Amino acid sequence: MHTRFGPAGNSNSFYGEGHKSSLDMPRWLREKGLNAYEYQCSRGVNIGEETARELGRKAAENGIYLSIHAPYYINLATPDPEGRVKTRQHLMKTLLAARWMGARVVVFHPGSGKDDRSGAMKRATAFLREISLQAREEGLDDIMLAPETMGKKNLLGSLEEVMELCGAGPNIIPAIDFGHLHAVTQGGFGVEEAFAGVFDKIVAVLGKEALKRLHIHFSPVEYTSAGEKKHMTTRDEGYGPDFSFLAALLASHSAEFTVICESDGCQAEDALIFKSIYEEALKANSLGIGD
Repeated sequence: MHTRFGPAGNSNSFYGEGHKSSLDMPRWLREKGLNAYEYQCSRGVNIGEETARELGRKAAENGIYLSIHAPYYINLATPDPEGRVKTRQHLMKTLLAARWMGARVVVFHPGSGKDDRSGAMKRATAFLREISLQAREEGLDDIMLAPETMGKKNLLGSLEEVMELCGAGPNIIPAIDFGHLHAVTQGGFGVEEAFAGVFDKIVAVLGKEALKRLHIHFSPVEYTSAGEKKHMTTRDEGYGPDFSFLAALLASHSAEFTVICESDGCQAEDALIFKSIYEEALKANSLGIGD
């Protein structure tokens, strides 16, 4: 398989089956047929070293590829000195937790840019460059920092802004959330060409190697004129984007993509649905269907 699939955090069904600890997730995911897991530190990095190392050991035993979502409190663009200190701490603590558990990618939200977009991006890029250098100095630069495309218009994180941030250091890759892009473009990802356009832009700006390391988030979304409102599920009718468009694109590439599902409450179940759609696209691609 060219592409890994897994959930962001733990599905409701995981707890419904009686599990209480994320240490049970690697085996649970393997038994479900998944092979990726994004550990959530969105409310703070609260996992200790012993637990993180145990999670990493169990993930390795079960063939689960790990990534981490950093705290939501990060704002690379803040001009406030105390805010900068906290943002640096959040990212460095997440990188350290990633090291303990063997996670390869740290996903994070870039921050706010609603007042002065251009100035905010300059501050964010310069600050991320500092953090990238610090990661190298502390021997953590083999873990990729991944700014995420955002779904609200007042937040930094358009596709172009994420690619600009990726230029701040060699250990920075894009995290492309297609649900967010669909929301911020008011349903613009209702056609396959929109997905192909993202890949083309990444290659044009960051090169083919960046595409090979792409980290992807996907879920149906509800949106308003301001952008993303809520993550939905495949069970909710009438919400895009349609994963089949992305599946066809992924199947046409040989890179090892990672697709993390963020569907509301059933992220593992939807990840399996996405995996099935992808496998069908692989079969169609190998038979030359659609050429």
